[in-house]
Amino acid sequence: MEFDDEIDARGLNCPLPILRTKKKLADLTSGQVLKVQTTDPGAPRDFEMFARQTGHVLLSQSDSGKESTFFLQKK
Repeated sequence: MEFDDEIDARGLNCPLPILRTKKKLADLTSGQVLKVQTTDPGAPRDFEMFARQTGHVLLSQSDSGKESTFFLQKK
């Protein structure tokens, strides 16, 4: 998937991946896509809730068991 910016949040635990995502999305324009990689085991639930609460679109998520990758589109 094509993306406009990315965050490597591997090794960081909640709430840091979400906080960094929120900050980076603020720098993007509407419609741009952000890729986020994290090893936080709670990230899939956190990113789903974050997208619902903020209105950003969770385009895709994949989980290899040790690492998760998310693509979010700014509202």
